[in-house]
Amino acid sequence: MADRVTVIGWDGSPLTAAATSALAAATLVAGAPHHLDLPEVPAGAERIRLGSVDLAARRIAGHRGTAVVMADGDPGFFGVVRTLRAPEHGLEVEVVPAVSSVAAAFARAGMPWDDAQVVVAHRRTLRRAVNVIRAHTKVAVLTSPGAGPAELALLLDGVHRTFVICEELGTDRERITVLTSDKAADHAWRDPNVVIAVGGTAPPAQGGGWLLGHDSTYPGELRGWALNSEEYGEDLADGETPGLRAAQLARLGPRTGDLVWDIGSGCGALAVEATRFGAAVIAVDESADACVRTAAAARRFGVQLQVVRGTAPHVLEDLPEPDVVRIGGGGVPVVQACVDRRPERIVTHAQTRDAAEEIGRTLEEGGYTVECALFQTVDLHAAGEWEERRRSVVFLLTGRRQERTTRDPRV
Repeated sequence: MADRVTVIGWDGSPLTAAATSALAAATLVAGAPHHLDLPEVPAGAERIRLGSVDLAARRIAGHRGTAVVMADGDPGFFGVVRTLRAPEHGLEVEVVPAVSSVAAAFARAGMPWDDAQVVVAHRRTLRRAVNVIRAHTKVAVLTSPGAGPAELALLLDGVHRTFVICEELGTDRERITVLTSDKAADHAWRDPNVVIAVGGTAPPAQGGGWLLGHDSTYPGELRGWALNSEEYGEDLADGETPGLRAAQLARLGPRTGDLVWDIGSGCGALAVEATRFGAAVIAVDESADACVRTAAAARRFGVQLQVVRGTAPHVLEDLPEPDVVRIGGGGVPVVQACVDRRPERIVTHAQTRDAAEEIGRTLEEGGYTVECALFQTVDLHAAGEWEERRRSVVFLLTGRRQERTTRDPRV
């Protein structure tokens, strides 16, 4: 094992005394070509071009001498330090940090970033990174080949953001470009680059924040889920009652990086609340009035969601792949269309046992494990005689996708 391993971050600035000293003593240096070409790298040191960090770590573990690993930005922030310290390599490292590429990108843009989400996009996580952009007003994306500005823009189809694209930060080829996301796919972008995506419905100003990555998308930090009708300023339909909505959200389990389809969004109550879990949401309804009310609810609570007007199942054909789906109406044809898209979970409800059994069969035949519950809620006047105010009885169905032997390419 190497006698000493030092990880040096590089942001284009002159190397610090600590970095220069570590390089001078190095008998092995790993890094990108532009790192290995630095004049401070000893001429007699073994040089490893840093492609796979795992392979480099194994070489370093078997090296007798002093090793240095160079990386762009802060190597402890979505960088090589995590891999080098992994138990299978057993490397203890010293770190000489630099300004992270995310911090540098926001500095070039002249923007604060304590309220930004930060995600890494590569081919496996590209879709989830795009969902974070859909759900938040400020996101920094550390890109990779095949998962860059053009690919982000193409998957954002129908959602408009402003991109600040920072290419080759810290080098003499550095370039900063600001353009709308629909134009990003028309260009070729140099690696490495960082994309800052901003836009959407901005919440009211809340002053300084206190939690990194928290964008105060829910004004006033309103507590609770499955809010009552008065919070939405209108009476909720039977399919949107607070109790049923809470049960549906619990079974959907929306989370950051997910895309939720809310089909038959009504007034938008479930769509709005699903965004509070960090998920991206597409709310679908055939009623123009429902679409207007859903958009108004999103503005009211300062959340980001996309509203699509159309009749299911036909309108679903052009939508991006969902992770979880809530179906508020449409029956078996809509359930079948959703089954064909293979989301992880599908949640819906039926008014009669016959309808519930038909939906359950459709889910089971599509490869889903089905749970069905008779769900009853009774609203009472809390004062006086506790008289019944409203009663709702529905069959609540949940379909959980059965795992296949092959990995889902969307995950």
